[in-house]
Amino acid sequence: MSTDTATPDAESDPVGYFLDDITYHGKSDRTRASYERVLRDFESYLTDGHQSLPVREASHRDCMAYVHSLRGHVEESTVATYASYLHRFFAYMTQVGVFESNPMTLVMEEMDESINTDPTRREIDLQSMRAFVDSISHPLERAIVVTLLKTGIRAGELCNLDIRDLNLETPGPRPDIPVRAGLDGRPDSLFVAAAPARGEASNGEERTASNKRKRETTIPVDAELASVLRRWLAIRPDTQSPAEPLFVSTSDSWGERLTPNMVHHIVESHAREFGWYTDGGGAEENVTPHYFRHFFTTHLRDRTGDRGVVKYLRGDVAQDVIDTYTHEWGTRVRDVYEAEIYSLL
Repeated sequence: MSTDTATPDAESDPVGYFLDDITYHGKSDRTRASYERVLRDFESYLTDGHQSLPVREASHRDCMAYVHSLRGHVEESTVATYASYLHRFFAYMTQVGVFESNPMTLVMEEMDESINTDPTRREIDLQSMRAFVDSISHPLERAIVVTLLKTGIRAGELCNLDIRDLNLETPGPRPDIPVRAGLDGRPDSLFVAAAPARGEASNGEERTASNKRKRETTIPVDAELASVLRRWLAIRPDTQSPAEPLFVSTSDSWGERLTPNMVHHIVESHAREFGWYTDGGGAEENVTPHYFRHFFTTHLRDRTGDRGVVKYLRGDVAQDVIDTYTHEWGTRVRDVYEAEIYSLL
């Protein structure tokens, strides 16, 4: 079968060449359009200056200047999005041998950006997210969604939480179980460990999920989350597990620790009702537990402007930074979090 459409040449139109390749790799039309918008904008930036510069000749400084030019015109999260797409473009063209090197590698290192950003991802404003939370009435399901949105933890990390990992200043109906030593003197806090791994025993119970944190993290619990958790604890079923999981099933697996699949199913069912999840929609369309981590990261980072605190809360931060923040817990992380965390209820 023949076609009249010419295939873009890698030398004369590297952007077109790349766009064709990602289409062949199965990317959606929407994803292709998003890449094209970003890459053509960069291409125009290089040719609108005093000298016209081909994309293949762009240096680290050219890329950094372009990223800098975006600031003040778009949100910081959008800056990171554009940078990540440029990085993927240059990485691919280098990998297939069209370009000699990827000038965005150093740019990304300098930006110190570890957040998963994607210009095709569904964007949900805070008002819509509040309406979504308000539509969930079941105490367990509401507690799951609010915990994910208020802390940015992963589904597996939520499943691995035990009663001892939660220290509420006003505990309410919480079972009489001592909090772990790391929470002594830290009321209204949630401890997320780095250690639990799938198939390994932790606190006397074999785990079905792994935590992926670089280091243990203590996350503040604000008044909204504390209220939701107390409501859940008031009806939480008794469990046979010696670990006393914080979140247990209230359905077929009554009293058993939740699994990531259960959490995904709960979020998916509510997202479907809200029109935020469709079969075949993909990560850029569907709202999942991971989307809540993206929502937390983007909104809190844009509000605080403090990547160090946000990375600490996400569990992404390096050893030297985490030591700085844990030593200044009362005056740094908690103060920033409580001042900037969004209201959902």
